[in-house]
Amino acid sequence: MAVFKTHCIALAVLVVAGIVISGGRVSAQGCQGDLQGLISQCSQYVQKSGAKTPPSQPCCTVVKAVNIPCVCQYITKQVEQIISMEKVVYVAQYCGKTIPHGMKCGSYTVPKE
Repeated sequence: MAVFKTHCIALAVLVVAGIVISGGRVSAQGCQGDLQGLISQCSQYVQKSGAKTPPSQPCCTVVKAVNIPCVCQYITKQVEQIISMEKVVYVAQYCGKTIPHGMKCGSYTVPKE
């Protein structure tokens, strides 16, 4: 179960483009960006547990290369059980990615600040 959570936490975000969750493995298809990098560099910043903390520079580097609107289309309820979509949006914005207010990311709607 812990391996499944570790693989799914990416993001998200932020994360999670063309996601197919199967047997604890995450594979991406169709969206621009380094999704394995998202998992390894950003997962700790978007987990539901813990406080909201600024992401690392390596996380931001990966986030800047991801097509967020594309990724958001593939956020599933399973992913949302593990990651905080509020934290995903925080990390993306902290890293300089513009996420339009009102955009849906999974079932989460990006609020006005």
